[in-house]
Amino acid sequence: MIVSTAAEFRAAYGDGSRFPPRAVPCLRAALLVSPHGFAVSPESATDNAYMSAGTSINTERAHAQHLGVARKLLELGVPVLTFPGHDNLPDGIYPNNAFATANRHLIVGSMCHPQRRRETAREDIRSFFTGQLGYGLRDLSGTGVVAELTGPLVVDRARQIGFCGLSSRADRAGCGSMHEAFELELTFCFELVTREYHTNLILAVLAGRACVLYPESFRDPEVPAAVASVYGFATVRLDDAEKNAFAGNCIALGERDVLFSQTALQALRPSSRATLEAHGFELHAVEIDELEKGGGSLRCLIAEVF
Repeated sequence: MIVSTAAEFRAAYGDGSRFPPRAVPCLRAALLVSPHGFAVSPESATDNAYMSAGTSINTERAHAQHLGVARKLLELGVPVLTFPGHDNLPDGIYPNNAFATANRHLIVGSMCHPQRRRETAREDIRSFFTGQLGYGLRDLSGTGVVAELTGPLVVDRARQIGFCGLSSRADRAGCGSMHEAFELELTFCFELVTREYHTNLILAVLAGRACVLYPESFRDPEVPAAVASVYGFATVRLDDAEKNAFAGNCIALGERDVLFSQTALQALRPSSRATLEAHGFELHAVEIDELEKGGGSLRCLIAEVF
């Protein structure tokens, strides 16, 4: 079922008894793409206000920080699959927009910008999943929709509920395609304000037990209230400074561990930190400010493998 208003979502979700948290809530492994070829893309900058347009990348520092992400994931018990970057794929370090997995299928996104469509054509990543791992393929590229996977679509994997923000990076047809590809029980489709391009910068669902959101980036203020109603007191409402520091782009790596960029964790207010810790989460951070120049943060670097 796909709904598009807060009232419809509240009616569909009800008291939550139809959507008990019964599926695996967190990733089993992380797919990363190295920062070889990483650059601030003028094409992507046309609708990504988080990018440092015109900024050059310190390649050595970018590689060192990317290795730091892999080490931190391994330290926290998450296996890592790293594929090489390519010279002609400046946004390739953000594979979560191009590739996702669900129910032993590789899902391939349908990208807004022509430059990023080359990412989804990568045969090495496709063949690794469909060949070596034996996954099925659900290929949305070339279907005429815009569906940048877990950029615009934030998924509560435990409940199989999707929260999809419409922008230049996801249209309504793309929302429907992602709903089917991820085999979701319920998808809440809503509009973001003009300055936002990906929902995962303003909303995170953590192990099906909590959420982090920035209410002002939803066009209808009833939408974040309806989302928060699922998680109750385990909802962190970000302020401007927290959101702009990428605090909404965090990721749960298990039932307890939540990883932020160092920029984001430093920006967290004591009250935000206390809410997460009170609900059993331990907060971790990794320095990626060089990688954040490309307009994404930690969650964007990780394509989740289930």
